[in-house]
Amino acid sequence: MANKQSQRTATVGVTEHGNSAVLVTVASDGELLDRRRIDLTDSDLPTHPHHHEGSWAVGRYKNSPWAREISLPEAIELVERVRASAAEGAKSCLDSLDESVPLHIKRIAIRTCPELPSSVEECIADNRAQTFADSVMYRKALATAAESRGWSVRWYDRERVFDDAAKAHDIENIDALLLAMGQSAGPPWQARHKLAAAAALAATNQSD
Repeated sequence: MANKQSQRTATVGVTEHGNSAVLVTVASDGELLDRRRIDLTDSDLPTHPHHHEGSWAVGRYKNSPWAREISLPEAIELVERVRASAAEGAKSCLDSLDESVPLHIKRIAIRTCPELPSSVEECIADNRAQTFADSVMYRKALATAAESRGWSVRWYDRERVFDDAAKAHDIENIDALLLAMGQSAGPPWQARHKLAAAAALAATNQSD
């Protein structure tokens, strides 16, 4: 959007779930600017290729009625296809968001990522890593797309973010501000929207 207002900036907070995410964008003074749900990948692709197809490929859950035969090379190739689709989807979704918001978006807040093994094969083989490798893949797709736009990426801790949001805006409790946001936005205003909003609020006054 051309001629964006220059007095204030905006921050996007993200709550991801599978290949979808809720984005809540707020101004530096806490005004709610935008709320939307996005899907990052094509509908014909699986949403959890590490956890599902990868697990089937290494014999995990092989007795489950929903499992199917797939080789490890096929599972790895599928992960890479999903990763590429997520990268394209993230770029398109952030392009659309930036066009819609009247302020200059300066940063994005995304849930912090746990450490993963270095390769897709290792992620699939690791019983712990395969459970969250897909979520990390989607978070990193959004982070990369944001950085390509010149936005700063802030990684938030889900356990601390509500307190961090309150501190950032010098108030004792963030609940009242989140309630007011939800009333202005209208339904739905669920836990995931509040979390994304808190993440954005916590990052609004951080130095870049």
